[in-house]
Amino acid sequence: MSREGADSDVDADANPDPDLLRDAREAVVEYAPALADLTPARTGNLSVREGERVAVTPTGVPYDSFDAADVPVVSLDGGRLAGRMAPSSEVPMHTGIYKHDRPGAIVHTHSPWATTMATLHRKLPPVHYMIAAVGREVPLADYAPYGTEELAANVVAAMAEADSDAAILANHGLVVTGPDVETAVENTRHVEDLCRLYLRASAVGEPHVLSDEQMATVEERFESYGQQPDADGS
Repeated sequence: MSREGADSDVDADANPDPDLLRDAREAVVEYAPALADLTPARTGNLSVREGERVAVTPTGVPYDSFDAADVPVVSLDGGRLAGRMAPSSEVPMHTGIYKHDRPGAIVHTHSPWATTMATLHRKLPPVHYMIAAVGREVPLADYAPYGTEELAANVVAAMAEADSDAAILANHGLVVTGPDVETAVENTRHVEDLCRLYLRASAVGEPHVLSDEQMATVEERFESYGQQPDADGS
């Protein structure tokens, strides 16, 4: 990874400790560039949890301009433990979700279609069965300023009430959780695509939504969806 432009964000008092959450920090470096396809400029962030600690993207730098030693590590209370760069301003939202739901990873974007839903104050209903990747709907979390405990509480409440792994943040963007960062990124793409589908369909008429019974059937089928490669990779 290029380190161009990174030195200005180095905290001289921070502990780089490259061995703390090494795998999680390397995963942040690996998947952060995916944010460039999902969100404008440097407005997205992601994190990976291991136990009571979280590796999170640094704030205000290009997604391909840092390495594992730069990646900030914070406690679930938000305290900095390691990393040469300052963490994302959305640490309160990430840690708030981790303390409540305990996922393995979180992705936050201002992706255009989900953010359009956010400005309309619309939740995403089950207009397509692939919404089952995150739940039966993607709820709308009430607005609060970015980077605040209030926003974290609103997101946690919305996701809990809807029993969803994602939420649309009013006048803000999208947050998606997953058991690991690869799944969280993939499901972020699913939700963004479904927001686009919903808004396009809404321009023509009122989209039909799947019933609870239909979604229950989808969820049952999802339990055996996909396959793992053989041990030899075939």
